[in-house]
Amino acid sequence: MVSLDLIRAPLFVPANRPERFAKAAASEADAVILDLEDAVAPEAKEAARRALRCDFTTKPVLVRINASGTPWHEADLAAVSALPVAGIVLPKAEDAAVVDALCRQLGARVPVLALIETARGLAEARRLAALPGVARLIFGSIDFCADLGCAHERDILLPARSELVLASRLAGRPGPVDGVTARLDDPDETRGDAEHARALGMTGKLCIHPRQVPEVLRGFAPTDREIDWARRVLASGEGAVALDGAMIDDPVRLRARHILATARPA
Repeated sequence: MVSLDLIRAPLFVPANRPERFAKAAASEADAVILDLEDAVAPEAKEAARRALRCDFTTKPVLVRINASGTPWHEADLAAVSALPVAGIVLPKAEDAAVVDALCRQLGARVPVLALIETARGLAEARRLAALPGVARLIFGSIDFCADLGCAHERDILLPARSELVLASRLAGRPGPVDGVTARLDDPDETRGDAEHARALGMTGKLCIHPRQVPEVLRGFAPTDREIDWARRVLASGEGAVALDGAMIDDPVRLRARHILATARPA
């Protein structure tokens, strides 16, 4: 099973559509997120909880529950606690004390991926990332823009994405997972969004349709040119040396090792 630290392209599936579970797992997605929150109408949430299962795949199965304080939160927790899930995705994570209490309630067996979707959540991101039960941060960019009343554009969201990368690094966590690309019919936009997120230090991106998954994997994979450069850097010797007119020293070698460590077929 893929470690939660290495997940790049998790795919959402509405939890009330069990006929789609195996299809999602058969895609190139490296994890499946069964969604009890936004994808499920209030009147369908009970049936969605009953449909939860993890036996349709060997890939990590995560469940996005409803946020703390909603009428469905406690029932979601009870349903998830009875299953061998790889973790839960917690929407509207913004109060470190509340999230810490939830982590303790779930225990070490069920890590939490904290979904940052509000201004308060971003302000608390460093505390949230440092909680022992929180495995990764996820950026809920569309909800974040709705909370702030701002446009969903790369340059506008640059400070928020950068803060989540910094918060994750300070806590010793993997880079955060970026939010979705809402447009489903433009693979270039999905791949471009993934490349942008990777350039900032993010390490994955949520997918809402199977056709987005290969584009996200391509966007997060090092290019052939980067892999070639990394190999030549590591073959250049020790100490400070010159390569292609640039100085190569230990920090550059660290970057080269990271590129090779993250290279895998896309």
